[in-house]
Amino acid sequence: MTMSKQALLITLVVLLAIVAKAADENLSHPQVDKIFADLQKPGSPGCALGVFRDGKIIYSKGYGLASVEVNAPIVPQTVFDIGSTSKQFTATSILLLERQGKLSLDDDVRKYIPELPDYSRAGYHRITILNLLNHTSGLRDYLSLLGMAGVNGDSVTTDEDALSLVAHQKHLNFAPGSEWRYSNTGYFLLSVIVKRVAGMSLREFAVKNIFQPLDMTHTTFRDDHTMLISGRALAYDPGEKTGYKLDVSYFEQLGDGAVHTSVEDLAKWDENFYSGKLGGKGLVAELQEPGKLDNGKQLKYAKALFISDDRGLRTVRHGGAWGGYRAELLRFPDQHFSVACLCNLANADPEKRADQVAEIFLGSLMKPKESAALDSANLKATAGIPLDQAQMAHVSGIYRDPEKTTIARVSIVKDKLQWEIYGGKFALLALSPTEFRSIDFPIEAKLTFETGADHAVHDLKISGDEQINATYQAVKEFQPSARELATYTGDFQSDELGVIYRLKVVDGNLTLVALADASGLPRTGLRVPTVLRPTIAHEFEVAILGSTVDFLKDAQGAVTGFNLDSGRTQGIQFTRIAGTVHH
Repeated sequence: MTMSKQALLITLVVLLAIVAKAADENLSHPQVDKIFADLQKPGSPGCALGVFRDGKIIYSKGYGLASVEVNAPIVPQTVFDIGSTSKQFTATSILLLERQGKLSLDDDVRKYIPELPDYSRAGYHRITILNLLNHTSGLRDYLSLLGMAGVNGDSVTTDEDALSLVAHQKHLNFAPGSEWRYSNTGYFLLSVIVKRVAGMSLREFAVKNIFQPLDMTHTTFRDDHTMLISGRALAYDPGEKTGYKLDVSYFEQLGDGAVHTSVEDLAKWDENFYSGKLGGKGLVAELQEPGKLDNGKQLKYAKALFISDDRGLRTVRHGGAWGGYRAELLRFPDQHFSVACLCNLANADPEKRADQVAEIFLGSLMKPKESAALDSANLKATAGIPLDQAQMAHVSGIYRDPEKTTIARVSIVKDKLQWEIYGGKFALLALSPTEFRSIDFPIEAKLTFETGADHAVHDLKISGDEQINATYQAVKEFQPSARELATYTGDFQSDELGVIYRLKVVDGNLTLVALADASGLPRTGLRVPTVLRPTIAHEFEVAILGSTVDFLKDAQGAVTGFNLDSGRTQGIQFTRIAGTVHH
């Protein structure tokens, strides 16, 4: 009997030691912690990390501050706005309604939202709910539209504001089903469909049908800018010189974003992709079924999820960015392994960090990296290869995507290469004289400069994901004379945006000096004055919008208006108001 008690005691001690060791391992993982070392300096915002395997959280930790003002630390229970990572909850809501027999993915969107224009009159065929789900609708991105209309990012906007703007669009980016282009409009409209079909808001529907059944008690859609969210982190942008500035949105519309959650709650959501507890295995499979274009081409995008491959391992993922919040949920379904990284700093780059964390745990299963020159454990600490002034000058210049008219400018700033795109400026890390990685870009981006027989750079290939993949052509900057520049001035009005742009020549530059609504009241969401920089003939870049202005002329050569383009929004028409010329 005594020996039995001794054996039991020894066994108990061993078990306690194993449990203690496991707890210690969860509290500290030096390799993982190194990835977040830059966010652990005093006063820095940061990220929450969750690592999930076989239905369990095997590592979770907070790095940095949830609130810089009150010095409150981030913990695994901290709640973040996850931006576009929210879209998968909107898609799930639609599929649940489909299973309830309340709608079909093949339904015409106008069946539920008759306010939308009947684009069939412009020669397009109908837009279906499925088109909204996989970004093949051709609808212009409403967030881009709001920015072009001078609506401030921290203004209060509602479903009514967003729907009114979408309903005023006379044209599409492309025929529904013919192309793929990421558009937040589709997912916002899905939230409107949920509300009209279910008789309750998307927030209410998701709480009742998704979050409560999965015991996600710290998760909700935020559809009221005055709503209090327990344990929520505030979000920040880096200051222009030092410190940080607050960047929290007050938009109230849903669907494309606005889910607030924690890494611990995301673990419960992630496990549903294996268990099918909510909706069954059929719903889980349907969420992950890649979309197709009308020509049969299969997309890498399913329903709010990117389906891809990471060095030989199948991945399912989606990121998010809104205000100063950044998020990434990365799943390796064949390994039953996932990483959730939620951040409250605009340049935190959770996608890259999630990839680095995954490599620590799954690296032995992955194919070798494409480039040994890149240290994936810490991109910022990697010096890359040095380039001299001649090598940097060789790739400097203006590059233009002929399809979307997006402009990328590469220049030398303080003896280092920098590129400008989508209204932002980002450092470049050289892997070779013609291959670069972008530092602090929201997603992993590679730039490859392609030369011709004359050794001059002709094209810039940007690769990362389907949102940014494109080949840009090197262009020579348009240099209008002072007299020609004056012909582009005046007041220009857009019925689609309900705004007036005033253009003048200021200090030798064509400049947007004022923006007002149709009644003449100022719109303050766009910083003015802002210089329009020439690109190619009759085209100028509005860098702050990440947009281009393509001027239109009549048979006599007089400027009659312009089209305003951005990557996700093409062909916004502006007409010159008669009698307005400003020198």
